Amino acid sequence: MKSDAEILQLQTDLAAKGVKYCIGAYVDLHGVPKGKVVPLSHFAHFAHGSELYTGYALDGLGQSPNDDEISSVPDLDRGFPLPWNPEIAWFPADNEFHGQPYEINARVALKKQLAEAAKMGFAFNLGIECEVFVVRQTPDGRLEIPNPDDDLVKSCYDVKRFLDRYPWLDKVATAIDTLGWELYSFDHEDANSQFEFDFKYADGLTMCDRYTFFRFMAKHYAAEEGLLATFMPKPFADKTGTGAHFNMSLADAKTGANLFARDPQDDPRGLGLTDLGYQFIAGILRHGPALCATFAPTVNSYKRLVRRGLMAYYSWAPVFNSYGRNNRTNSVRVPMGGGRVESRNADGSCNPYLAATLALAAGLEGIREGLDPGASNEENLYEFTPPQLAERGIQELPRTLAEAVDAFAADSFVERVLGPELRQEFITYKAEEWRQYHQSISQWEIDRYARLY
Repeated sequence: MKSDAEILQLQTDLAAKGVKYCIGAYVDLHGVPKGKVVPLSHFAHFAHGSELYTGYALDGLGQSPNDDEISSVPDLDRGFPLPWNPEIAWFPADNEFHGQPYEINARVALKKQLAEAAKMGFAFNLGIECEVFVVRQTPDGRLEIPNPDDDLVKSCYDVKRFLDRYPWLDKVATAIDTLGWELYSFDHEDANSQFEFDFKYADGLTMCDRYTFFRFMAKHYAAEEGLLATFMPKPFADKTGTGAHFNMSLADAKTGANLFARDPQDDPRGLGLTDLGYQFIAGILRHGPALCATFAPTVNSYKRLVRRGLMAYYSWAPVFNSYGRNNRTNSVRVPMGGGRVESRNADGSCNPYLAATLALAAGLEGIREGLDPGASNEENLYEFTPPQLAERGIQELPRTLAEAVDAFAADSFVERVLGPELRQEFITYKAEEWRQYHQSISQWEIDRYARLY
């Protein structure tokens, strides 16, 4: 906590920038930001966690109607004015309960795991690739591509369709640069009206804060144009889904040196990773099915995690608990040049704090135990038959949210990392999500069965 003098100075600085209000944004189980708006005149109270919340009003905060409120404590080192409304300052926040960090909070869980990494001498660096669809929602609730000319079967990197969406893209890109995130490229992605923004990696906590805000910001700028920016993993059955690939590495906590980087020529496996990096991968694979529940936490996520589905070509999505070099049919990929590990089953609906917590913990376990991930897989695994996969010892990732939640519940590692309460909240809400979906009647069922029988 900052001193009273530091808090006053920060309040003065915000006032000089024209800030009138502040938001301390924590996230619920789904990674959706929540908070109250506080006038700058009450900044000192705000900074000390004055804002109280009835946890039972939100998903996954583990409270009953008779429980005391939780508080929201802003991270004062990470605030900034909203790019589109500098009168409001945004601060990521944690929850506390009776003056102590609240255990049923994903950001609190990530900070605890980062502390475990620090004990081992590591800092955790993370980059998240931000894919997003910009769509129009019709009065009957359907989603449609707003640009009728964006209809190519393979529209990836198309410049014309990219520039057709220039006003929205420019707003988001300009905001990213204003925030100092160091945008280095953005493009039209594989599906129609799908785009990707890539900015520089950061420490794990900062990147999760940025990804949470990015989703909020992308939606705001789309709404200004009467459109919807959606991070739904698979909004269209015949198009590529929306990933949020996690690019991870460990650095020396003192020097900042990348501890995964090695010249590929000095790496017997040729991927450009140190032994530490391979051990990290082995930990990810050991707990791959359980991690999938947080990387891909919705019913819709598993419409994305298919080899092809209703698409005209392969989906690019990972369906195997495997690793390899620059081979996108693995769930864990080591991009060209090495030095980092990419988990590809993360999608746009993930709670980044929760997913990063378990991914980091799994990687650290692999390092502690000196695990070996085995040989890398370089072939097109989409074309392998089940016997061929079994011969290689390659396991498929869960195929439904129900399977993923079962794997999450069965892995004792999850409770060791998250604690019993946060683990159970996730299981409770996601099992109920599956139950409600599984018992609902879809349009597909009506179209197929109503007149057939």
